Order: sequence, then structure tokens, then C-alpha cells
Amino acid sequence: MDWSVALPNIWFLLITILFTGFFVLEGYDFGVGVLAQVLGKTDEDKRVYFNTIGPFWDANEVWLLTGGGAMFAAFPIWYGKLFSGYYIAFVLMLVALILRGVSFEFRGKLGDNRTWIKSFDIAMFVGSLLPPVLWGVAVANFMTGANLDAKKNLVDGFLGLLSPFTILGGIMMLLLMLVHGAQFLALKTTGELRNAARATSALLFPFAAVVTLVFAIWALFKTDIFTTNYYVGLVLAVIAVVFFVLSFVLNFKGRDLGAFLSTSGTLAFLTLSVFAGMFPRAIINSNDVSQSLFIYDAASGVYTLRLMTIVALFLLPFVLGYQVWSYSIFRKRLTKEDELEY
Repeated sequence: MDWSVALPNIWFLLITILFTGFFVLEGYDFGVGVLAQVLGKTDEDKRVYFNTIGPFWDANEVWLLTGGGAMFAAFPIWYGKLFSGYYIAFVLMLVALILRGVSFEFRGKLGDNRTWIKSFDIAMFVGSLLPPVLWGVAVANFMTGANLDAKKNLVDGFLGLLSPFTILGGIMMLLLMLVHGAQFLALKTTGELRNAARATSALLFPFAAVVTLVFAIWALFKTDIFTTNYYVGLVLAVIAVVFFVLSFVLNFKGRDLGAFLSTSGTLAFLTLSVFAGMFPRAIINSNDVSQSLFIYDAASGVYTLRLMTIVALFLLPFVLGYQVWSYSIFRKRLTKEDELEY
């Protein structure tokens, strides 16, 4: 077996899984962070909404940190060029995530200080709204490629990443995560709060569906990389659409767990479709696909990848086991009578 080919393939797959987990798990986090400010009629309502994600939000962000760390170790050239080219976007995203974290940690510890509570509510709203839009812009650029120079560096800068197509991708990602967050709230709350979440999901669904459909059709015209992987990605995208329609049906029937799992499937298969369409390219050159940055050129040495694989095989079951355990422990629905931390 040619390990110089097999190991980069394995680590590209693992990074795909890590980012898929991030979009699914942190996706409902972002949705709840935005919707809590819209649906929460009182401070008590908002606290219930925040506490639905309280046990999970920091663990969910670990998927991003692990994915970024795995990219740095397995594909340092990819990591370096991606983060230097998207530097401003990633800094904005980091600031937004810091705002969310600070809001989570301090909002519930301020007593009746309405000024600071309002400030942290704004921080939560901005910190939850901005990342999905930025990720949507990034994903749209991953699909269509970027301008690379002879050394495979991204040369457009932050403003070069913005176009009507990529901005539409940001709006699409935000709407999908809002629907995903609404389904999570419906799963984790009762009474009026649950009904409001279900109604919000049903209200947002047609907007998300229309924007996603327009984005998908536009992407077909903008993409000219018709390889086997392109068609695999297309099939995965169709599966994502099926899950999204199913989520609406299940939400209408009041089957909250099924609806939430369906929106999870939507984000999961959309993410998988993007990575499948990219493979084996790490960064697509929009001017000349043959001059893209390929994962084999961006990968670490065989020894490094072998050692990382052994460590990952040992640690991954513990990480996944912890995640399953935490969701099992905190599976009950929350009410206003529960002790609220956040």
C-alpha cells in the first residue's frame, strides 16, 4: 500500500467528519443563540432557551478546535494557506465565538443588573449570527474555488471572498442553522416555549428552502468541475434536501426528535457534499483546476501521519463516548421551574 496516498486520504476523511460534527452540533447552538433573543419574551424565557444548550455549547466548539488542529498537523500547507488567505474572516469568527463564550459565562451571574444583561444578550446575538454567515461564505468559496498564484497562495483577500453567490451562501447557512436551532428548542422545551419553537421552524422553513434551492441551482451553473466526486457531492446534496423536507413534515406532526435528527442530517450531508466535491483538492484554483492545491502536496510526512492515526484511534472512542454520555445525562426537557444557571 502506498501510505503517502492512503494516509492523506484517511486524514482528509477524518477532517471531513470533524467539520461535519461541528456544523451539526454547533449549528443548533448558533440557531438557539439567535432565536433566544427573538422568541424570549421575558428574561426567564431567554434563560430557559440558553440552558437548553448550556451543557453542550463548549463541547460542541471542541469539534472546530480539533478539526483545525488536525488540519494543522496533517496538512500544514493547507492550514497555512487557508488561514492566511481567510485571515480577516477567521478573526471575525474568533471574536464572535469569544463574545458568545463571555455571554454564556457571565449573563447568569449578574443578578438584576439589566444594563449588563442587555449587553450580554447583544453579544450572544451577534456572536451567534455572524459565524453561520461567515461559514456560509467560506463554504461557497470552497465549492467554486479561489484565485491562487503560482505558489498556491490565495490572492483575493477578504473582500475578494465576497460576491452575490457567496453572500447568498452565508444567508442560506444562517437560515438552515436557525431552523436547526428551532428544532432543538422544540425538542428540549415544553408548553408555550416548545410551541413557539415549532411555529418558528415552520415559519422559517419556506425561506430556507427557497434560498437553498436558488443557491443550489446557481452553484450548478458556477461549477464546471464535472468529475466523479462532483456527482457524489451532488447525490449527497440531494439527500440533504430530502432530510430537510422530512424535518418539516415531522415538525408538523409534533415528532420533535425526528425533526431535529432530520435537520442534523441536512447539515451533515451538505457538509459532506462540499468536501466530496473538493476531494482530492484542498483548495480549488478557480482559474485552472489542474493547478489547485492537492491534499497529497499539502500533507505532512508519512511518519507524522502514522503516529497521528495511532493516537486518533486510541483517543477517538473516549471523545465520542463522552459526547454520547453528556447528551444522555442532559436529555430531559427544561421548564421555567427548573434551576437555571445561564
